[in-house]
Amino acid sequence: MELAGTEVPIVWRGRRASAFVPTSLAERNLELSIATLERTVRARADVEHAAEGMPEDFAALARLLLRSEGVASSYIEGIVAPVIDVVLAEQNAAGSQSPGSWIAANLAAVSEALDTAHAGPLSADLLRRWHRTLMTGSPTPSRFVGRFRNEQGWIGGTSPLDAHLVTPPPSFVEALIDDLIVFVDRTDVDPVAQAAISHAQFELIHPFGDGNGRVGRILIAWILTRRLALVTPPPVSTLIAADVGGYAAGLTTFRFGDHDRWVRWFADAVSGAGRKQLSLVAEVGRLRRSWRDRLPARRDDGRRLRSDATAWRVLELLPRLLVLTARQVASALDVPDKTAHAALSELVDAGILVAVTGTGTGRAGRPAHVYASMELLGLAGATPLRR
Repeated sequence: MELAGTEVPIVWRGRRASAFVPTSLAERNLELSIATLERTVRARADVEHAAEGMPEDFAALARLLLRSEGVASSYIEGIVAPVIDVVLAEQNAAGSQSPGSWIAANLAAVSEALDTAHAGPLSADLLRRWHRTLMTGSPTPSRFVGRFRNEQGWIGGTSPLDAHLVTPPPSFVEALIDDLIVFVDRTDVDPVAQAAISHAQFELIHPFGDGNGRVGRILIAWILTRRLALVTPPPVSTLIAADVGGYAAGLTTFRFGDHDRWVRWFADAVSGAGRKQLSLVAEVGRLRRSWRDRLPARRDDGRRLRSDATAWRVLELLPRLLVLTARQVASALDVPDKTAHAALSELVDAGILVAVTGTGTGRAGRPAHVYASMELLGLAGATPLRR
């Protein structure tokens, strides 16, 4: 295979090296084999079928899916934290400069991007805005945040002299991004193939000083949501996380000119993500039914709880929030603190929630109990996290 790009000479700290500049998408022949097109069509059908399976009250499930996506995308980059830490960070109950906060920032960037998916075309400003949100609380130097790099980049190794891939010199970045944006905004390209090719090209450009993998996967979600008119995208990163080796190999084949093989691998991942979404929706439905069976059975006097009991109403806050405090329940349901505490205790007794000690949630600097459904937390971070 021949490289789909050119090597250009650079000088790194007084020593000669070379950087890879990918061929612009406008100049590449991006035709696909019939076998690969069949896979992209199947992937699209799986995603659309999953979208049709979302219930009418889809908001909570959409949030759960996005959280699963954010956790998996961060995992691919080696950023790992317990899901409960991520949720607490989302609720500003955990400090910055922690893996949980960085994953929460990833989720915020995905959510921000999807808010714009149906609003207008992609732009360089949008990409920079996603990056700025993603880097919230990260140790990345401010000169790299929310702007394209003006320094030489590389992937793997300690410098361009021993790197796995030396990315384009800064002078090439803006033109390559402009070319990518033109391709992303086309409507005559198969949506799944468009997401695959756009992501791979973005990773070769590596326009930011840090966070390129996560922004590149946000781009996947943005394209699929936009082109397939979705409410929420399938959790593609969870499938990538299950086969990081295949993902890396696919990006390499794209760089060596075999876009067809990469699109075929990616289409299978999208199909799997669609099936995973259906499975998650079914599992949450099963959990909700299980909760309703368990709660009345735990009453000491054997009586069934009234349908308007606060404990029932607390269940409606799940799975959107995942982690609750008594103060939060009291505010959300407009009930006294005492009533909120009693309802949460009822759910703990029923085995639906567990109480753990959180930080930053108590009064006068004292830790408070936070309540979570461990079953839901498992689904939120339910990625096959195996290396």
